[in-house]
Amino acid sequence: MNPYINYHRPCFYPETRIDKKGKEKKVYRYENMMTPYEKFLSLDQPEQYLKEGITLEQLKTEAEAMSDNEAAEQLQRARQTLFKSVHERQAEA
Repeated sequence: MNPYINYHRPCFYPETRIDKKGKEKKVYRYENMMTPYEKFLSLDQPEQYLKEGITLEQLKTEAEAMSDNEAAEQLQRARQTLFKSVHERQAEA
């Protein structure tokens, strides 16, 4: 599930605005929608946050290993398998 979430599922990232009263308000704009991987790449010098031995090229290869639709289909198959095994265990009990 993590590859789908990290590389293929878009998320909204908030923009914090301060109103006239000094109160912070989160605004979710369409322009700020991106995958966690894309957000990571948008940081200044993202390679400084990587674990030793991991490169940006390795992450790029993993992100491009399958399309968004292929990743979603793989996730759905894994969920179906999981729920089927849970249902079978409940039927046995």
